[in-house]
Amino acid sequence: MRTADALELLRRFVPRRVEEHCMAVAEFVEELAGRVRGVEAELAIAGAVLHDIGRSVTHSPAHGYAGAELLRRLGVDERLARIAERHVGAGISAEEARALGMPARDFFPETREEKLVAYADNLIMGTRRVSFEQSMERFRSELGSEHPMLKRFAALHREVLGWLNSQENLEGVVNTHGEGEH
Repeated sequence: MRTADALELLRRFVPRRVEEHCMAVAEFVEELAGRVRGVEAELAIAGAVLHDIGRSVTHSPAHGYAGAELLRRLGVDERLARIAERHVGAGISAEEARALGMPARDFFPETREEKLVAYADNLIMGTRRVSFEQSMERFRSELGSEHPMLKRFAALHREVLGWLNSQENLEGVVNTHGEGEH
């Protein structure tokens, strides 16, 4: 699905502020995808555009699952549905899913496209890009310092940094210290 088509679909379901967030995530994913080998950039960007379509159903952490179900009903590419389904935090365990009223199965991002969308989404607050440290602090304050998502997000951060290969490649893309640049 082309980005323009994904945006047209998104606009049918979500308010402008959600659309603006999704577009900020998509811009970040586009920057990252251009620097990571083995990523189907068009899929990742369209997935980023659609990742929060489930916010038309719920604003709970189950919005990823709700969005995937909506996309499946609409006949959208299953890979896009999985991006929506697996983007929340750095994934949701079966136990966490059960507690959220979702099917009791793991919802962890698996493909590079899924991981890039989950990662970028965690570093965009509203439409503003923030550092990894700022995002971690937000999760600590919201979830508690022992929540397993913190370890998953740190692991995802390390994995994405590994794909980018060096700090040199990170300059201007992933601000790992201080205020977000965008």
